[in-house]
Amino acid sequence: MDHLPSWLLTQTAAHAHRLVGDGFAAAGARGYHLRLLDSLATEGPASQADLGRRTLIHLSDLVGALNELETGGFVVRSPDPADRRRNVITITDDGRARARELTVRAAQVQEELLEPLSPAEREQLVTLLRRLLDHHRSVGSVTPSTEAAPKMS
Repeated sequence: MDHLPSWLLTQTAAHAHRLVGDGFAAAGARGYHLRLLDSLATEGPASQADLGRRTLIHLSDLVGALNELETGGFVVRSPDPADRRRNVITITDDGRARARELTVRAAQVQEELLEPLSPAEREQLVTLLRRLLDHHRSVGSVTPSTEAAPKMS
């Protein structure tokens, strides 16, 4: 099977998923936490629905991850002044610090995953993977509902 690109991608993705899950679990976090905090830090406050769309996290997973982040003091929910039925999620200063910490962890995981590759090979791999994903997005075989990353422990 190791001559089939699809099999190689699947096996590598499964290993990457484990590395990410373990790396974030060691910090008491999940992959969703970094995605949410990074989005809030770079793109600003958002309603839960908009945040789900921005991060490609399904609503059922989003609510649980936001509950965890809110309990940790990393985000706050407040009623949307324009529509009191909605909540606006805002990152806190502790959330910004947590995002920086998790970004370092993510970089460590990338290093572990890509260890056998040279810097040029890493760049080439990312370029090729991005080209594949962009192609399948452009022909409509990958949509936001199908490209959402697997749950990160």
